[in-house]
Amino acid sequence: MTDFSQDAEAARWNYRPENPVGLNPLFSWPPRPAAVLRWYRGAWLQLTSLTLCLVLAVAAYTWFLPPLEAMQSFAPGWMFRVWLLNMVPQIMVAGGLHWWFYMRKGQGMYKKFDRRDLTRDNGTFTFRNQLWDNIWWTLGSAMTVCTVYQWLIYWVMANGWVPTVTWAQAPVWFVVWMFFIPMWSGLHFYWVHRLEHHPKLYKHVHAVHHRNVNIGPWSGISNHWYENILYFTTYFIHLLVPSHPLHLLFHIYFQQVSPILSHSGFEKIKTGETEAAKTGDFFHQLHHRYFECNYGTSEIPFDKWFGTFHDGSAEATTRTRAYKKQMYT
Repeated sequence: MTDFSQDAEAARWNYRPENPVGLNPLFSWPPRPAAVLRWYRGAWLQLTSLTLCLVLAVAAYTWFLPPLEAMQSFAPGWMFRVWLLNMVPQIMVAGGLHWWFYMRKGQGMYKKFDRRDLTRDNGTFTFRNQLWDNIWWTLGSAMTVCTVYQWLIYWVMANGWVPTVTWAQAPVWFVVWMFFIPMWSGLHFYWVHRLEHHPKLYKHVHAVHHRNVNIGPWSGISNHWYENILYFTTYFIHLLVPSHPLHLLFHIYFQQVSPILSHSGFEKIKTGETEAAKTGDFFHQLHHRYFECNYGTSEIPFDKWFGTFHDGSAEATTRTRAYKKQMYT
């Protein structure tokens, strides 16, 4: 096995995991049931982006989301509350992590992937500032597009024009669909993301997101308007698959809040001497550094199947650079 802690690639980072990037063993052959159990136990039974998004969804549904019958016609009251349910968690989670990691510097450089700080006084970014650029494209563009989509989906669900489900009607399906939403999100993201890396779309659309080579919490869904229009079409699955408003809320927070953590730039949050939670995603961090690799997520190994997987090794970097050169010549 390659010694990942010593190879030449390690010198490019402030911190990087010692082992190669892992992929979901559910798709391994021969089957590895013990590894699959460990993977999902780590994802669902610890403080992770999945569990955070599930807690946010349950809280939002229980205390803030209007009942479906109130959404049968467009009205400012419930529409404003849906907008707030997008804005408030986004600001609190992204703002909180930015404050801890980059303003207070609460754990210094501990498990920070990139050596550099966020960019200031750089004309590449809107307002010449990476943070303000990311906040604008997140709150101005992403939150607008996702809220409009959600208004439409809730309205259609409320009027009974699409199949819906309740816990009482189908408790098994209720849980199964919740479990599969992250997989659907990964599948949708891979193909939309590959499309956005077509040279023409990349230059005019996706390049806004990839200004962020050294990413931070506000970089997660800092996307061009056209990219957000594509990215949030993932929610339209709920117009086809029988769903409950709680399913949509979980999907919403998984799509909007989990990128804050995966783009945080740090692998773990440390409080005192304790690693409190996993945040950053080295799989996606590699994509922001080398661009033409790891288009999807580690949940479904599309990148491995299609030859664009970067596991963090120097060999993978060489392969990725050759692939990128071939793409643009």
